[in-house]
Amino acid sequence: MIERYSLPRMRAIWELENKFDTWLQIEILATKAHVKLGVVPQEALEEIKAKAAFSVDRIEAIEAETHHDVIAFLTNLAENIGPASRYVHFGLTSSDVVDTGLAVQMKDAIDIIIEDVRDVIGVLKKKAFEYKDTVSVGRTHGVHAEPMSFGLKFANWAFEMHRNLNRLERAKAAMSVGKLSGAVGTYSNIDPWVEEYVCERLGLTPAPISTQVLQRDRHAEYMSALAIVAATIEKIAVEIRGLQKTDTREVEEPFAKGQKGSSAMPHKRNPIIAERLTGQARIIRANALVAFENVALWHERDISHSSVERVIIPDSTILLDYMLNKLKWLLEGLLVYPENMKRNIERTGGLIFSSRVLLALVEKGISREEAYEIVQRNAMATWRGEGELKDLLKKDKQAAELLGDKELDELFDTAYFLRNVGIIYDRLEKLED
Repeated sequence: MIERYSLPRMRAIWELENKFDTWLQIEILATKAHVKLGVVPQEALEEIKAKAAFSVDRIEAIEAETHHDVIAFLTNLAENIGPASRYVHFGLTSSDVVDTGLAVQMKDAIDIIIEDVRDVIGVLKKKAFEYKDTVSVGRTHGVHAEPMSFGLKFANWAFEMHRNLNRLERAKAAMSVGKLSGAVGTYSNIDPWVEEYVCERLGLTPAPISTQVLQRDRHAEYMSALAIVAATIEKIAVEIRGLQKTDTREVEEPFAKGQKGSSAMPHKRNPIIAERLTGQARIIRANALVAFENVALWHERDISHSSVERVIIPDSTILLDYMLNKLKWLLEGLLVYPENMKRNIERTGGLIFSSRVLLALVEKGISREEAYEIVQRNAMATWRGEGELKDLLKKDKQAAELLGDKELDELFDTAYFLRNVGIIYDRLEKLED
């Protein structure tokens, strides 16, 4: 991932230095296990621990000749360790190191993302309660529907992010496995206990079965969880963009002093962060699709997945970390305009109260069909600009006979529509960050 969309802590996980350091940990742990089994002499282990070192530049130079990164890594270790290096990688195959190392990196990466999501949930809950009593108009199909609590938008996103938290925890569990089971997963040249010993010390569990590699349904599940989080971020970003339209302007992104919105139009205040997040979500979704393509490998393993994973896994975790941090910043600084919400509610001449009038008429004893016809007839007149819905209903003979002026006035009260939202906020209060 380009540096523009990277944060240091996540990027460090995917640096070559960290990858090779993780490989070295695995090799030393495996050697320790072999010492305990009496396969490797203790003095050899001490020499390996004392001299084991690598150089990324040297590994890359060797790989340019060998075209094999693990062999290049082992060759560089041998250059530094000397004769005792013959015990390094004893009984292992390359994927024992590569796949187990990748699992460690993926576990570390998703821990950061889980932390990010918890932070976002905290902000969403705070905003939900802050705007609990702020009335806005709910929209379906982009058209005004009914009055609602503006805070419910944040509450809805908080619950969705919490579901994402559960997905991420499941994905972490799916990927927190390692394998040191040899060329085709049969432990032909290694004691299964070595796998248990190494995995336990890396915070992993041994995969119950593997071929030469860990099975890629695990990686697909992991990438899917990231993609769903990205989709939620996009959902929030798209809503902010919609509400920031000039004709709506119920919210607005923070706009810093000295910020410019357009090279040609000095007045512009564009939702550029929300638009950026929308675009970035597409990358992570696309990468998840590619992860599905990696599930079906030939026989006990081919290498078609490897080149893909070197790109999609670091890119998706780095980018999602950036997106979550940017979303948190956007939500914390979001400008909210209740006066514009009130203006927008009034723009449609009371049409958003039609459902309440409909039910009130039904309660008077007429059929739903007849009540619907009365309300719709007057609502269409309001759409045509012939007057406010309440005024038209007061003039409508059928409606006026059933509903008096005072009762009609009471039906056009926004507070009625928020009377039961407390139950949702009770549920939100119990939601863990």
